[in-house]
Parts: sequence; structure tokens; C-alpha cells
Amino acid sequence: MLKFTPILLAVLYALVMYRFSAWRLGHELDSKSTELADPRLKTLTDRMARALDLDRIRVHIYEVEPVNGLAAPDGRIFITRGFYQQYREGRVSAEEMASVIAHELGHVALGHARRRMIDFSGQNALRTALGMVLSRFLPGIGVYIAGLVASLLAARLSRGDEYEADAYASALLTKAGIGTGPQKSLFLKLDQLTAARAGAMPAWFLSHPKAEDRIAAIEAAEAGWQVE
Repeated sequence: MLKFTPILLAVLYALVMYRFSAWRLGHELDSKSTELADPRLKTLTDRMARALDLDRIRVHIYEVEPVNGLAAPDGRIFITRGFYQQYREGRVSAEEMASVIAHELGHVALGHARRRMIDFSGQNALRTALGMVLSRFLPGIGVYIAGLVASLLAARLSRGDEYEADAYASALLTKAGIGTGPQKSLFLKLDQLTAARAGAMPAWFLSHPKAEDRIAAIEAAEAGWQVE
């Protein structure tokens, strides 16, 4: 029984962390966000809503500086204040912002947003279990190795989600008559935009595929559509 203790403790820890993380994220988003009210962007989101046979698409501004979009586990879509400011200052077009919203809608539609919260708990469980086991054989560094393994696994899973959300966004943007051009042009700006804000988001570079790879994947999908 004792040999299974680290695994049981890790599972219990994962359950507790899932509950706590979901509560903390919800509280954070509720207290630091307001619904987006931008006429130009609303025109574009209304076009996407019609393509999805929805009444409307709600988007919220999350009051933090890093440039990013977010799909919450409850299905809400957020654009950070830092990202929205880039749009207001003319560095990002309305159509490019629409492509971000379409991408986040993809995360929701494909179940990534909720699964990521569960994955976060699972990663903590893996990190805890590996740390306990490896520390017996590698005192002092076992915990660090466990953390590295969990982070690399999370990054790989996240990159897969990004490609899937990109594909969803491409199809939606095309159906809405916006096209994939803004999606591809934004990818070429992202490194510069994220670096433009202090604190950027180091996780961005770990969890998101390279811009050229994302563009190549979109163009490959478009070529497939033409063949069909």
C-alpha cells in the first residue's frame, strides 16, 4: 500500500487543485473584466455569429497588460486590455482581432478550454507523483526533473490544441466572409506584439507553435478545401 501512496496523494492533490484553480480563475475574470463594446468589432463578430447560427458572440476585456486571448472553462471569450490597446493604436486591424476571437471560439467549441483546466490538475498530479518518486533516487534534483517533464508534456498538448483552434478559426472566418488573410498576418506580428508589453508571457513561446508553422498549416488546409 505504501508504494501507491505518492500516486494517491497526487490524485487527491489534483482534485483539490482543480476545484481551487477553477474558483480562482472565475473570480479573477469576474473581478477584472467588462463586456467589449466596440462597433467595428461587433460588426465582425455579428458576421461570425450568423455563420454559426448564433444570436451574438459575447467578448470581454480582461484588464491585464500581456497580449493574449483567453477562452474560459465556462465558455466565455476574453481579449486582454493589452491586446485591445494594440488594436486601438492601429497595430492590429479589426479583422485580425476578429481572427483572435474566432481562434478562442475554436478552443471553446473543441472542448479545449474546459479540458485545459483538467489538464492543469493532471499536470500537477504528474509533477507531484514524479517528484516524490524521483526524489528517492535523485535527492535534490528529482523535483526539478519532474517539473521539466510535466512542463514539456503540457506544452506539447497545448501546441496541438493551437493547431486545432487555428483550423476552426480558418473555417469560421472563411464562412463569415472575412477570410484567413488577417489570421495569417497577425501570426507574423505576434512575437513583436507580445514582446512589446513588459512581462509579455514567457509561456506563449513554449505553448504556441511558430508563426510560420501555423501559417503553413492554414495554407495546407485551404489547399485541401480547393481540391474538394
